[in-house]
Amino acid sequence: MATVGPDPVAAPQRHLEAQTRWRPIETAFWVAAATPLLLLPSYLQLASQVAVAALFALSLDLILGYAGIVSLGHAAFFGVGAYGAGIISKYGWGEPLSGLLIAASLAGATGYAASFVIARFRHLALIMITLGMGLLLHEAANSASWLTGGADGLQGVRIWPLFGAFKFDLYGYTAYTYSLVVLFLLFLVARRLVHSPFGLSLRGIRENPLRMPAVGAPSRAHIRKIYTISAVAAGAAGALLAQTTSTVSLEVLSFQRSADVLVILILGGAGRLYGGVLGAIVYLVARDQFSGINPQYWYFWIGMLLVLVVTFLPNGILGGFAQLTASWRRGSW
Repeated sequence: MATVGPDPVAAPQRHLEAQTRWRPIETAFWVAAATPLLLLPSYLQLASQVAVAALFALSLDLILGYAGIVSLGHAAFFGVGAYGAGIISKYGWGEPLSGLLIAASLAGATGYAASFVIARFRHLALIMITLGMGLLLHEAANSASWLTGGADGLQGVRIWPLFGAFKFDLYGYTAYTYSLVVLFLLFLVARRLVHSPFGLSLRGIRENPLRMPAVGAPSRAHIRKIYTISAVAAGAAGALLAQTTSTVSLEVLSFQRSADVLVILILGGAGRLYGGVLGAIVYLVARDQFSGINPQYWYFWIGMLLVLVVTFLPNGILGGFAQLTASWRRGSW
């Protein structure tokens, strides 16, 4: 009597279904993310910055951690989103939700146009191209001072109250709630995306982009899609920053911002979704504490932290935690 073995087609589907199930620690994490509203009201401004940085890092993780696209100019899309939301509000439309959608769409359109170039290159050439694109957009914004304000920053940004009732004031309750909800919703989209057949294809492209077309996964088309989605998320992060602070400066397009988000992702762990979120918490809280100790040389301590994490946890904090958990389960301690 012939025996029926495991279905090789159903195995990946079962794996994806297992990945999409919510674990108790995930639920606890998002519940804990809301506790600053009650327990730490004096840190809500910092918490808002963490939420924005986490969304920006999540957008980078989609292309770097899952598709293997290294970018040193990801701030270009962050800046397009920030300037998009700021310019719209300056010229009379300060409604935050529609402004967020418009700004994210502008960033997505920019990312889609750039993706046709990005999809053709890998490794060192890709690093240089993304860096060059970021610098070009920075200088374009600096030159168009009639629109962006140039080095003086965009003036006259006025965001209306959320739903006509909740003002973006100095207390930060509205800003943090708004930022956290947007982060959570886009995180759900990213989570569903990476735990899908498309997400599996991205991992295959990361490992070997030349072989993926042989199994029916067009590498360049997939890269264009994920790059556009990543740009939308980065633009939403930039728009959140502009709306919650009512300021937009050239710094949103700077190389420093691109480098910072890369550091955040490395700290947390690339290719793990929660890595960017955890990295944003660690990086911004550490920056806040170190700058309070020594305002001039706080970057020294950030550099030391990065060296220690990369040396002892080469896959980031979450990667190291996963290794410890696996060792504990195997009983190898």
